Amino acid sequence: MRKFSLPAWVRPADISDLLKLSVPIAITRMSMMLMGITDAIVLGQYAPGELPYILNSWLPMGVSIGFGMGLLLGTQVLTSELIGIGRKADTGRIFRRGLWASLGLGAVLTGLVFFCAEPLFHWIFVTIAPVSEVADKADPNIIASETAKVTRILSSGLLAFMVSQVCSFYLEALRRPLLVTVVMYLGVAINLFMDLALVGGFWGVTPMGAEGVAWATTGSRWTLTIVMFIIVLVLTPAFRKSMAGPLHEGRRQFSVGIGTAISNVAEWGAFNMTYIIATWISLAANSVYGYSVQVMGLCFMFYLGIGSATSVRVAEAFGSGNRDAVRDAGRLGVAATIVMGIILACILILFNGPISNIMVRSDAVLNGVVLAPAIASLLIIAAAMTIFDGLQATSSMALRAQEIIWTPSVLHIGSFVFVMIPACYWLGLVEGRGAQGMMEGGLIGVGTAGIVQTLFLELKAARLPNRRAA
Repeated sequence: MRKFSLPAWVRPADISDLLKLSVPIAITRMSMMLMGITDAIVLGQYAPGELPYILNSWLPMGVSIGFGMGLLLGTQVLTSELIGIGRKADTGRIFRRGLWASLGLGAVLTGLVFFCAEPLFHWIFVTIAPVSEVADKADPNIIASETAKVTRILSSGLLAFMVSQVCSFYLEALRRPLLVTVVMYLGVAINLFMDLALVGGFWGVTPMGAEGVAWATTGSRWTLTIVMFIIVLVLTPAFRKSMAGPLHEGRRQFSVGIGTAISNVAEWGAFNMTYIIATWISLAANSVYGYSVQVMGLCFMFYLGIGSATSVRVAEAFGSGNRDAVRDAGRLGVAATIVMGIILACILILFNGPISNIMVRSDAVLNGVVLAPAIASLLIIAAAMTIFDGLQATSSMALRAQEIIWTPSVLHIGSFVFVMIPACYWLGLVEGRGAQGMMEGGLIGVGTAGIVQTLFLELKAARLPNRRAA
Protein backbone atom coordinates (compact mmCIF):
# COMPACT_ATOMS: atom_id res chain seq x y z
CA MET A 1 0.00 0.00 0.00
CA ARG A 2 1.32 3.39 -0.98
CA LYS A 3 1.85 5.87 1.78
CA PHE A 4 -0.09 9.11 1.64
CA SER A 5 2.13 12.06 0.92
CA LEU A 6 1.47 15.73 0.55
CA PRO A 7 1.84 17.33 -2.90
CA ALA A 8 5.25 18.79 -3.68
CA TRP A 9 3.87 22.33 -3.65
CA VAL A 10 3.03 22.21 0.06
CA ARG A 11 6.50 21.30 1.27
CA PRO A 12 7.24 22.97 4.63
CA ALA A 13 10.30 24.72 3.16
CA ASP A 14 8.19 26.24 0.37
CA ILE A 15 5.46 27.32 2.78
CA SER A 16 8.07 28.92 5.01
CA ASP A 17 9.61 30.76 2.06
CA LEU A 18 6.20 32.01 0.92
CA LEU A 19 5.41 33.26 4.42
CA LYS A 20 8.78 34.99 4.80
CA LEU A 21 8.11 36.88 1.59
CA SER A 22 4.35 37.41 1.76
CA VAL A 23 3.96 38.56 5.38
CA PRO A 24 6.25 41.60 5.10
CA ILE A 25 4.87 42.44 1.65
CA ALA A 26 1.28 42.14 2.90
CA ILE A 27 2.07 44.33 5.88
CA THR A 28 3.74 46.82 3.55
CA ARG A 29 0.89 46.85 1.01
CA MET A 30 -1.55 47.18 3.88
CA SER A 31 0.05 50.49 4.70
CA MET A 32 -1.15 51.80 1.33
CA MET A 33 -4.70 50.82 2.15
CA LEU A 34 -4.35 52.00 5.74
CA MET A 35 -3.84 55.52 4.46
CA GLY A 36 -7.18 55.28 2.68
CA ILE A 37 -8.85 53.58 5.64
CA THR A 38 -7.49 56.22 8.01
CA ASP A 39 -8.85 58.92 5.73
CA ALA A 40 -12.25 57.23 5.63
CA ILE A 41 -12.41 56.69 9.40
CA VAL A 42 -11.44 60.27 10.26
CA LEU A 43 -14.00 61.55 7.75
CA GLY A 44 -16.55 59.12 9.18
CA GLN A 45 -16.04 60.62 12.62
CA TYR A 46 -15.90 64.30 11.70
CA ALA A 47 -17.39 64.82 8.21
CA PRO A 48 -19.18 61.63 7.01
CA GLY A 49 -21.08 63.48 4.30
CA GLU A 50 -17.85 64.31 2.44
CA LEU A 51 -16.62 60.76 1.91
CA PRO A 52 -18.14 60.62 -1.61
CA TYR A 53 -15.80 63.41 -2.75
CA ILE A 54 -12.79 61.27 -1.82
CA LEU A 55 -14.20 58.05 -3.26
CA ASN A 56 -15.25 59.63 -6.54
CA SER A 57 -11.82 61.24 -6.95
CA TRP A 58 -10.38 57.77 -7.26
CA LEU A 59 -11.85 57.26 -10.70
CA PRO A 60 -8.99 59.23 -12.34
CA MET A 61 -6.59 58.74 -9.43
CA GLY A 62 -7.11 55.00 -9.10
CA VAL A 63 -6.83 54.46 -12.85
CA SER A 64 -3.60 56.50 -12.91
CA ILE A 65 -2.08 54.68 -9.94
CA GLY A 66 -3.16 51.27 -11.22
CA PHE A 67 -1.69 52.00 -14.66
CA GLY A 68 1.57 53.20 -13.13
CA MET A 69 1.90 50.24 -10.75
CA GLY A 70 1.30 47.83 -13.60
CA LEU A 71 3.69 49.49 -16.03
CA LEU A 72 6.45 49.57 -13.42
CA LEU A 73 5.96 45.96 -12.29
CA GLY A 74 8.59 44.80 -14.76
CA THR A 75 11.16 46.27 -12.37
CA GLN A 76 10.27 43.61 -9.83
CA VAL A 77 9.89 40.74 -12.31
CA LEU A 78 13.20 41.26 -14.15
CA THR A 79 15.10 41.96 -10.93
CA SER A 80 13.74 38.69 -9.47
CA GLU A 81 14.81 36.78 -12.59
CA LEU A 82 18.38 38.12 -12.32
CA ILE A 83 18.44 37.26 -8.61
CA GLY A 84 17.27 33.74 -9.52
CA ILE A 85 20.35 33.19 -11.71
CA GLY A 86 22.78 34.82 -9.28
CA ARG A 87 23.28 38.18 -11.01
CA LYS A 88 22.34 40.66 -8.28
CA ALA A 89 25.09 43.09 -9.32
CA ASP A 90 23.37 43.60 -12.68
CA THR A 91 19.99 44.60 -11.21
CA GLY A 92 20.91 48.28 -11.02
CA ARG A 93 20.14 48.85 -14.70
CA ILE A 94 16.65 47.44 -14.16
CA PHE A 95 16.00 49.91 -11.34
CA ARG A 96 17.40 52.90 -13.22
CA ARG A 97 15.25 52.14 -16.23
CA GLY A 98 12.20 51.89 -13.98
CA LEU A 99 13.11 55.13 -12.18
CA TRP A 100 13.28 57.17 -15.39
CA ALA A 101 9.96 55.67 -16.48
CA SER A 102 8.38 56.58 -13.12
CA LEU A 103 9.50 60.21 -13.39
CA GLY A 104 8.14 60.63 -16.91
CA LEU A 105 4.94 58.76 -16.18
CA GLY A 106 4.32 60.65 -12.94
CA ALA A 107 4.73 64.03 -14.64
CA VAL A 108 2.37 63.14 -17.50
CA LEU A 109 -0.32 61.66 -15.26
CA THR A 110 -0.17 64.64 -12.88
CA GLY A 111 -0.88 67.03 -15.72
CA LEU A 112 -3.67 64.91 -17.19
CA VAL A 113 -5.51 64.40 -13.90
CA PHE A 114 -5.12 68.02 -12.76
CA PHE A 115 -6.45 69.62 -15.92
CA CYS A 116 -9.11 67.01 -16.73
CA ALA A 117 -10.67 66.75 -13.26
CA GLU A 118 -13.18 69.61 -13.56
CA PRO A 119 -14.58 68.75 -17.03
CA LEU A 120 -14.58 65.02 -16.25
CA PHE A 121 -16.70 65.27 -13.10
CA HIS A 122 -19.01 67.90 -14.57
CA TRP A 123 -19.68 65.50 -17.43
CA ILE A 124 -20.25 62.57 -15.04
CA PHE A 125 -22.47 64.24 -12.44
CA VAL A 126 -24.20 66.97 -14.46
CA THR A 127 -24.26 65.98 -18.12
CA ILE A 128 -24.81 62.21 -18.19
CA ALA A 129 -26.07 61.38 -14.69
CA PRO A 130 -29.27 59.32 -14.96
CA VAL A 131 -32.43 60.36 -13.18
CA SER A 132 -32.93 58.33 -10.02
CA GLU A 133 -36.15 58.23 -8.05
CA VAL A 134 -34.29 57.57 -4.83
CA ALA A 135 -31.54 60.13 -5.33
CA ASP A 136 -31.12 62.74 -2.63
CA LYS A 137 -31.37 66.44 -3.33
CA ALA A 138 -27.64 67.16 -3.43
CA ASP A 139 -26.71 69.67 -6.11
CA PRO A 140 -24.80 67.76 -8.83
CA ASN A 141 -22.77 70.87 -9.64
CA ILE A 142 -21.53 70.99 -6.04
CA ILE A 143 -20.68 67.27 -6.11
CA ALA A 144 -18.74 67.76 -9.35
CA SER A 145 -16.92 70.86 -8.12
CA GLU A 146 -15.94 69.45 -4.71
CA THR A 147 -14.80 66.13 -6.19
CA ALA A 148 -12.66 67.95 -8.79
CA LYS A 149 -11.10 70.12 -6.06
CA VAL A 150 -10.08 67.07 -4.04
CA THR A 151 -8.78 65.29 -7.14
CA ARG A 152 -6.50 68.17 -8.09
CA ILE A 153 -4.90 68.14 -4.66
CA LEU A 154 -4.35 64.38 -4.80
CA SER A 155 -2.84 64.62 -8.30
CA SER A 156 0.14 66.57 -6.88
CA GLY A 157 1.29 63.37 -5.20
CA LEU A 158 1.22 61.15 -8.30
CA LEU A 159 4.87 61.66 -9.24
CA ALA A 160 5.94 60.79 -5.69
CA PHE A 161 3.82 57.66 -5.75
CA MET A 162 5.41 56.41 -8.99
CA VAL A 163 8.95 56.87 -7.68
CA SER A 164 8.13 55.18 -4.37
CA GLN A 165 6.55 52.27 -6.21
CA VAL A 166 9.70 51.60 -8.25
CA CYS A 167 11.74 51.69 -5.05
CA SER A 168 9.30 49.26 -3.37
CA PHE A 169 9.33 46.80 -6.26
CA TYR A 170 13.11 46.83 -6.38
CA LEU A 171 13.62 46.31 -2.65
CA GLU A 172 11.04 43.50 -2.55
CA ALA A 173 12.70 41.72 -5.46
CA LEU A 174 16.01 42.00 -3.57
CA ARG A 175 14.20 40.27 -0.68
CA ARG A 176 14.39 43.32 1.58
CA PRO A 177 10.70 44.02 2.05
CA LEU A 178 11.04 44.94 5.73
CA LEU A 179 12.78 48.18 4.75
CA VAL A 180 9.77 49.08 2.64
CA THR A 181 7.45 48.17 5.50
CA VAL A 182 9.13 50.50 7.97
CA VAL A 183 9.05 53.45 5.56
CA MET A 184 5.45 52.88 4.53
CA TYR A 185 4.23 52.84 8.11
CA LEU A 186 6.11 56.05 8.73
CA GLY A 187 3.90 57.42 5.95
CA VAL A 188 0.79 56.02 7.66
CA ALA A 189 1.73 57.72 10.93
CA ILE A 190 2.33 61.05 9.19
CA ASN A 191 -0.95 60.69 7.31
CA LEU A 192 -2.88 60.02 10.53
CA PHE A 193 -1.29 63.02 12.24
CA MET A 194 -2.20 65.28 9.32
CA ASP A 195 -5.73 63.83 9.07
CA LEU A 196 -6.41 64.61 12.72
CA ALA A 197 -5.16 68.16 12.24
CA LEU A 198 -6.71 68.98 8.86
CA VAL A 199 -9.98 67.03 9.21
CA GLY A 200 -10.50 66.62 12.95
CA GLY A 201 -9.38 70.15 13.80
CA PHE A 202 -6.80 69.02 16.37
CA TRP A 203 -4.14 71.41 17.69
CA GLY A 204 -6.14 74.45 16.70
CA VAL A 205 -6.13 73.77 12.94
CA THR A 206 -9.25 74.77 11.00
CA PRO A 207 -11.02 71.58 9.76
CA MET A 208 -10.95 71.21 5.97
CA GLY A 209 -13.05 68.05 5.47
CA ALA A 210 -12.29 66.08 2.32
CA GLU A 211 -9.74 68.67 1.15
CA GLY A 212 -7.83 68.10 4.38
CA VAL A 213 -7.71 64.38 3.65
CA ALA A 214 -6.30 65.10 0.20
CA TRP A 215 -3.55 67.34 1.57
CA ALA A 216 -2.68 64.79 4.27
CA THR A 217 -2.35 62.00 1.71
CA THR A 218 -0.19 64.12 -0.58
CA GLY A 219 2.14 65.31 2.17
CA SER A 220 2.72 61.85 3.61
CA ARG A 221 3.30 60.40 0.14
CA TRP A 222 6.09 62.86 -0.67
CA THR A 223 7.74 62.27 2.71
CA LEU A 224 7.92 58.49 2.40
CA THR A 225 9.15 58.74 -1.21
CA ILE A 226 12.15 60.83 -0.21
CA VAL A 227 13.05 58.43 2.61
CA MET A 228 12.66 55.34 0.44
CA PHE A 229 14.79 56.75 -2.36
CA ILE A 230 17.62 57.46 0.10
CA ILE A 231 17.46 53.84 1.32
CA VAL A 232 17.71 52.51 -2.24
CA LEU A 233 20.60 54.89 -2.97
CA VAL A 234 22.62 53.86 0.09
CA LEU A 235 21.83 50.16 0.61
CA THR A 236 21.40 48.62 -2.85
CA PRO A 237 23.36 48.30 -6.13
CA ALA A 238 20.77 50.52 -7.85
CA PHE A 239 23.31 53.16 -8.94
CA ARG A 240 26.40 50.97 -9.18
CA LYS A 241 27.90 50.11 -12.55
CA SER A 242 26.33 47.02 -14.10
CA MET A 243 26.76 45.01 -17.26
CA ALA A 244 24.77 46.11 -20.28
CA GLY A 245 21.59 44.14 -20.71
CA PRO A 246 20.40 42.19 -23.74
CA LEU A 247 19.21 44.19 -26.73
CA HIS A 248 15.50 43.86 -26.05
CA GLU A 249 15.60 43.86 -22.25
CA GLY A 250 14.03 47.32 -21.94
CA ARG A 251 11.17 46.45 -24.22
CA ARG A 252 10.65 43.22 -22.32
CA GLN A 253 10.64 45.03 -18.97
CA PHE A 254 7.76 47.23 -20.01
CA SER A 255 5.96 44.55 -22.02
CA VAL A 256 5.65 42.62 -18.76
CA GLY A 257 4.25 45.71 -17.13
CA ILE A 258 1.89 46.95 -19.85
CA GLY A 259 -0.35 43.90 -19.55
CA THR A 260 -0.57 44.40 -15.81
CA ALA A 261 -1.24 48.10 -16.35
CA ILE A 262 -4.19 47.37 -18.59
CA SER A 263 -5.52 44.85 -16.07
CA ASN A 264 -5.21 47.38 -13.26
CA VAL A 265 -6.98 50.04 -15.32
CA ALA A 266 -9.80 47.57 -15.97
CA GLU A 267 -10.07 46.39 -12.37
CA TRP A 268 -9.45 49.65 -10.54
CA GLY A 269 -11.30 51.72 -13.09
CA ALA A 270 -14.29 49.40 -12.85
CA PHE A 271 -14.33 49.48 -9.04
CA ASN A 272 -13.99 53.25 -9.01
CA MET A 273 -16.72 53.55 -11.62
CA THR A 274 -19.01 51.74 -9.20
CA TYR A 275 -18.50 54.64 -6.75
CA ILE A 276 -19.88 56.92 -9.46
CA ILE A 277 -22.89 54.64 -9.99
CA ALA A 278 -23.51 54.61 -6.24
CA THR A 279 -23.41 58.43 -6.20
CA TRP A 280 -26.01 58.47 -8.98
CA ILE A 281 -28.23 56.53 -6.58
CA SER A 282 -27.58 58.82 -3.60
CA LEU A 283 -24.80 60.18 -1.45
CA ALA A 284 -25.92 57.78 1.29
CA ALA A 285 -25.60 54.79 -1.06
CA ASN A 286 -22.13 55.96 -2.03
CA SER A 287 -21.04 56.20 1.60
CA VAL A 288 -22.46 52.83 2.68
CA TYR A 289 -21.13 51.02 -0.38
CA GLY A 290 -17.83 52.93 -0.26
CA TYR A 291 -17.07 52.08 3.36
CA SER A 292 -17.80 48.41 2.67
CA VAL A 293 -15.43 48.34 -0.29
CA GLN A 294 -12.77 50.10 1.80
CA VAL A 295 -12.91 47.26 4.31
CA MET A 296 -12.69 44.73 1.48
CA GLY A 297 -9.73 46.68 0.10
CA LEU A 298 -7.92 46.29 3.42
CA CYS A 299 -8.46 42.52 3.18
CA PHE A 300 -7.12 42.62 -0.37
CA MET A 301 -3.72 43.69 0.97
CA PHE A 302 -3.25 40.22 2.48
CA TYR A 303 -3.86 38.73 -0.95
CA LEU A 304 -1.56 41.24 -2.56
CA GLY A 305 1.16 40.07 -0.22
CA ILE A 306 0.57 36.44 -1.14
CA GLY A 307 0.32 37.33 -4.83
CA SER A 308 3.51 39.42 -4.81
CA ALA A 309 5.41 36.70 -2.96
CA THR A 310 4.07 34.10 -5.38
CA SER A 311 5.13 36.28 -8.30
CA VAL A 312 8.68 36.55 -6.92
CA ARG A 313 8.92 32.78 -6.37
CA VAL A 314 7.45 31.97 -9.79
CA ALA A 315 9.76 34.49 -11.51
CA GLU A 316 12.82 33.03 -9.79
CA ALA A 317 11.84 29.51 -10.86
CA PHE A 318 11.04 30.72 -14.35
CA GLY A 319 14.40 32.49 -14.61
CA SER A 320 16.23 29.29 -13.64
CA GLY A 321 14.22 27.22 -16.15
CA ASN A 322 12.65 24.95 -13.48
CA ARG A 323 9.18 24.12 -14.80
CA ASP A 324 8.18 22.00 -11.80
CA ALA A 325 9.11 24.80 -9.40
CA VAL A 326 7.03 27.26 -11.47
CA ARG A 327 3.97 25.02 -11.20
CA ASP A 328 4.46 24.31 -7.50
CA ALA A 329 4.96 27.99 -6.61
CA GLY A 330 1.72 28.92 -8.41
CA ARG A 331 -0.32 26.19 -6.75
CA LEU A 332 0.99 27.03 -3.30
CA GLY A 333 0.06 30.67 -3.84
CA VAL A 334 -3.52 29.73 -4.76
CA ALA A 335 -3.85 27.40 -1.76
CA ALA A 336 -2.54 30.08 0.60
CA THR A 337 -5.02 32.56 -0.88
CA ILE A 338 -7.98 30.25 -0.24
CA VAL A 339 -6.94 29.65 3.37
CA MET A 340 -6.48 33.37 3.98
CA GLY A 341 -9.81 34.10 2.28
CA ILE A 342 -11.71 31.76 4.59
CA ILE A 343 -10.09 33.36 7.66
CA LEU A 344 -10.90 36.90 6.53
CA ALA A 345 -14.46 35.98 5.54
CA CYS A 346 -15.12 34.57 9.01
CA ILE A 347 -13.78 37.75 10.62
CA LEU A 348 -16.00 39.99 8.49
CA ILE A 349 -19.10 37.91 9.24
CA LEU A 350 -18.50 37.55 12.98
CA PHE A 351 -17.40 41.14 13.63
CA ASN A 352 -19.37 43.10 11.04
CA GLY A 353 -20.99 45.27 13.71
CA PRO A 354 -17.84 46.40 15.54
CA ILE A 355 -16.03 46.95 12.22
CA SER A 356 -18.79 49.24 10.92
CA ASN A 357 -18.76 51.23 14.18
CA ILE A 358 -15.03 51.80 13.73
CA MET A 359 -15.60 53.14 10.23
CA VAL A 360 -18.25 55.70 11.19
CA ARG A 361 -19.85 57.13 14.31
CA SER A 362 -22.68 54.91 15.50
CA ASP A 363 -25.10 57.87 15.25
CA ALA A 364 -23.90 59.07 11.81
CA VAL A 365 -26.90 59.71 9.53
CA LEU A 366 -26.81 60.78 5.87
CA ASN A 367 -30.02 61.56 4.00
CA GLY A 368 -32.06 59.62 6.56
CA VAL A 369 -29.83 56.51 6.44
CA VAL A 370 -28.07 55.36 9.62
CA LEU A 371 -24.69 54.44 8.16
CA ALA A 372 -23.18 51.95 10.64
CA PRO A 373 -25.85 49.18 10.52
CA ALA A 374 -26.19 49.61 6.76
CA ILE A 375 -22.43 49.06 6.37
CA ALA A 376 -22.53 46.03 8.69
CA SER A 377 -25.13 44.29 6.52
CA LEU A 378 -22.99 44.71 3.40
CA LEU A 379 -19.88 43.26 5.03
CA ILE A 380 -21.50 39.82 4.84
CA ILE A 381 -21.49 40.08 1.04
CA ALA A 382 -17.96 41.50 1.19
CA ALA A 383 -16.89 38.34 3.02
CA ALA A 384 -17.68 36.26 -0.06
CA MET A 385 -16.22 38.81 -2.45
CA THR A 386 -12.87 38.91 -0.72
CA ILE A 387 -12.08 35.23 -1.42
CA PHE A 388 -12.59 35.59 -5.18
CA ASP A 389 -10.73 38.91 -5.20
CA GLY A 390 -7.73 37.17 -3.71
CA LEU A 391 -7.85 34.34 -6.22
CA GLN A 392 -7.88 36.64 -9.23
CA ALA A 393 -4.96 38.65 -7.86
CA THR A 394 -2.70 35.72 -7.01
CA SER A 395 -3.45 33.79 -10.20
CA SER A 396 -2.91 36.75 -12.53
CA MET A 397 0.38 37.67 -10.84
CA ALA A 398 1.61 34.08 -11.10
CA LEU A 399 0.74 34.09 -14.80
CA ARG A 400 2.59 37.31 -15.51
CA ALA A 401 5.68 36.09 -13.68
CA GLN A 402 5.80 33.44 -16.44
CA GLU A 403 5.54 36.17 -19.08
CA ILE A 404 1.93 35.27 -19.87
CA ILE A 405 0.85 38.86 -20.21
CA TRP A 406 -2.25 39.42 -22.28
CA THR A 407 -4.58 36.60 -21.29
CA PRO A 408 -4.91 37.81 -17.66
CA SER A 409 -5.57 41.31 -19.01
CA VAL A 410 -8.34 40.10 -21.30
CA LEU A 411 -9.89 38.13 -18.45
CA HIS A 412 -9.74 41.19 -16.17
CA ILE A 413 -11.38 43.43 -18.76
CA GLY A 414 -14.13 40.90 -19.38
CA SER A 415 -14.83 40.29 -15.69
CA PHE A 416 -14.70 43.82 -14.35
CA VAL A 417 -15.72 46.03 -17.27
CA PHE A 418 -18.24 43.83 -19.08
CA VAL A 419 -19.62 41.90 -16.11
CA MET A 420 -19.23 43.90 -12.89
CA ILE A 421 -20.11 47.43 -14.07
CA PRO A 422 -23.33 46.38 -15.87
CA ALA A 423 -24.31 44.15 -12.94
CA CYS A 424 -23.81 47.00 -10.44
CA TYR A 425 -25.71 49.46 -12.62
CA TRP A 426 -28.62 47.07 -13.15
CA LEU A 427 -28.97 45.78 -9.61
CA GLY A 428 -28.14 49.02 -7.80
CA LEU A 429 -29.81 51.65 -9.97
CA VAL A 430 -32.28 50.03 -12.39
CA GLU A 431 -33.64 47.43 -9.96
CA GLY A 432 -33.53 49.95 -7.12
CA ARG A 433 -31.58 47.71 -4.72
CA GLY A 434 -29.26 50.55 -3.76
CA ALA A 435 -25.99 49.84 -1.98
CA GLN A 436 -26.87 46.17 -1.49
CA GLY A 437 -27.43 45.76 -5.22
CA MET A 438 -24.06 47.41 -5.82
CA MET A 439 -22.35 44.82 -3.61
CA GLU A 440 -24.23 41.98 -5.30
CA GLY A 441 -23.06 43.24 -8.69
CA GLY A 442 -19.52 43.45 -7.34
CA LEU A 443 -19.72 39.84 -6.16
CA ILE A 444 -20.78 38.70 -9.63
CA GLY A 445 -17.87 40.51 -11.29
CA VAL A 446 -15.18 39.56 -8.78
CA GLY A 447 -16.44 35.98 -8.62
CA THR A 448 -16.12 35.70 -12.40
CA ALA A 449 -12.57 37.08 -12.32
CA GLY A 450 -11.44 34.79 -9.51
CA ILE A 451 -12.78 31.61 -11.09
CA VAL A 452 -11.55 32.18 -14.66
CA GLN A 453 -8.06 33.42 -13.65
CA THR A 454 -7.50 30.45 -11.35
CA LEU A 455 -8.73 27.95 -13.92
CA PHE A 456 -6.45 29.43 -16.57
CA LEU A 457 -3.44 29.26 -14.26
CA GLU A 458 -4.06 25.59 -13.55
CA LEU A 459 -4.96 24.49 -17.07
CA LYS A 460 -2.57 26.56 -19.17
CA ALA A 461 0.23 28.41 -17.48
CA ALA A 462 2.36 25.60 -16.14
CA ARG A 463 2.24 23.80 -19.51
CA LEU A 464 3.49 26.70 -21.62
CA PRO A 465 7.12 26.63 -22.85
CA ASN A 466 9.53 28.43 -20.58
CA ARG A 467 12.11 31.02 -21.54
CA ARG A 468 15.16 31.54 -19.38
CA ALA A 469 16.27 34.93 -18.25
CA ALA A 470 18.88 36.48 -20.48
